Amino acid sequence: MNAWLARILMLALLLAPFVSPAGAADPATIRIGVLQYGTVSWELEVMQRMGLAEREGVRLEIVPLALKDAASVAIQGGAVDVVVNDWIWVARQRAEGRDFAFVPYSRAIGSVMVRPDAGVRSLADLRGKRLGVAGGALDKSWLLLRAHARRTLGEDAAQLVKPDFGAPPLLNALMLKGELPAVLNFWHYAARLQAAGMRELLGLDEILRSLGVEGDLPMLGWVFRDEWASRNRAALEGFLRASARAKQLMRESDAVWEELRPMTRAEDDATLAALRQGFRDGIPGADRAQAERNAQRVFHILADEGGAELVGPATSLPTGTFWHGTGQ
Repeated sequence: MNAWLARILMLALLLAPFVSPAGAADPATIRIGVLQYGTVSWELEVMQRMGLAEREGVRLEIVPLALKDAASVAIQGGAVDVVVNDWIWVARQRAEGRDFAFVPYSRAIGSVMVRPDAGVRSLADLRGKRLGVAGGALDKSWLLLRAHARRTLGEDAAQLVKPDFGAPPLLNALMLKGELPAVLNFWHYAARLQAAGMRELLGLDEILRSLGVEGDLPMLGWVFRDEWASRNRAALEGFLRASARAKQLMRESDAVWEELRPMTRAEDDATLAALRQGFRDGIPGADRAQAERNAQRVFHILADEGGAELVGPATSLPTGTFWHGTGQ
């Protein structure tokens, strides 16, 4: 038996006492909409390979989606039961009368990466320089960076730098060619840049601390309707347990990541190591109450920066945005 397989099996055996065996009834099916090449598929692959969902009496039906917007359309139209999205989207939906809810999935969203030859040691050093920005003008990382610049430099980042909005792969390519001195990109693209020798200038934790937010703040989560959760509570809770155990395996076992290497499209060991560490750093803590309190504070920061175009009619984080169970 290969050494990596032995380690995976050992971890699975350690997890087994905490897994309730599925009953005799047919497993409940949960339809999960995921981006075809997104990082969420890595965790779902671990769940399926290790049989974690099946042990909970749940069968996963993976529905591949081409674009992030397709996930919002799919869950609103009832084509899927669960997607990954941020709590700002959920808050807006609830403010507009739709009963979506959020369970933390990841705290990794993005960071500012700079070329080592760009002469940039602080955010102020980017004054007048081009900054590639992924996700558009309403991207949460960009809005938080703007708030951070106001707080630390007394200047809006939109005036401090010359933002170039673009697709994540294009921004990485331009930076590696030397055509951009810095980019604000999603975490897995930032990890690839780090593996290629680029340097992190600002991460989410530092930005949040400058805004008075301490502790865990998962930005992305499993999103579903309250009404669906009420009808499928056992299946949902089983799925969430399977998700937590998949993360435990991904946190503790490098061998799991060797199995995932083809899915990650890591070109070399350094890239795989950077993606692995980035995923692990993004695993949320167990204190969901603190996460919700932080989200309430950050909601107002994002609303100030993004306005109604981002949050719609919401004036604060609506009750029920973070799921606490049926009858919340």
